[in-house]
Amino acid sequence: MINLDGKVAIVTGGARGIGEGIARRLAAGGARVAILDLDGETAAATAKSLPTASAGMACDVAEAEDVAGAVKGIAASFGRIDFLVNNAGAGRGPMPTDLPAEAMAGGGILAVTQEGWDQTLAQNLRTTFVASKAAIPFIRAQGSGAIVNIASIAGLGASPTLAAYAAAKAGVINFTLSLALELAPNDIRVNAICPGFLYTRAWEGLATITRNNNPAFASLTPREVFERIVQQGVPMRREQTPEDIGNLAAFLCSDLARNITGQYVSVDGGITLR
Repeated sequence: MINLDGKVAIVTGGARGIGEGIARRLAAGGARVAILDLDGETAAATAKSLPTASAGMACDVAEAEDVAGAVKGIAASFGRIDFLVNNAGAGRGPMPTDLPAEAMAGGGILAVTQEGWDQTLAQNLRTTFVASKAAIPFIRAQGSGAIVNIASIAGLGASPTLAAYAAAKAGVINFTLSLALELAPNDIRVNAICPGFLYTRAWEGLATITRNNNPAFASLTPREVFERIVQQGVPMRREQTPEDIGNLAAFLCSDLARNITGQYVSVDGGITLR
């Protein structure tokens, strides 16, 4: 049984989706959870629904001053910080509207603007760096703790239509390894989770683009497109859920994982075996 009683966890991007699943599982284990999210109202509502005395607040996790202030406030209010889950991220940056049809259909590198590239790295890699830098002094003060970074299976191999996102998540994985070595003497464990196919807002957008550019999917809803892709691409033929990711995150934060650090684990129903 995972026991996180008396512990305090920060979950970035925890208002909904994967982050909410993680927050709920940490709270189910007894941890008090502080949710940082751009959507402060939803973050507060999610925190209020948790079984432990938790809190949610608006915060732009890509901005160092925002995060530093929020983390300092959490430490003052909760009295400690034991865990950080870097979940905040997004799948696609803005796309241009004046490219050739073949570039738009393929969604390849020609369809990525400089703004989109920079935004994707900021949303998925800079957020992990910024929140980690802010939280580490407080976790170190406790004498031990854990950081869990949410990467992606896209960061483990070639993703020709998601180059910026894949590059950012590959960066998260390598950052995880480097930070694990740096913080091991402080008894702070750092691991990453690589989710597979979850029907998040990012996947809904990707499914819509896939439908619009593939005649075979033209009559399907985005959800039906996603389900078709799951059936074709996931060996276990089922989608992954926020609860799946939350279960692993809670385990990695717990004492059950006290000798696990510098690892990245795919929760993908076997996708990366192919």
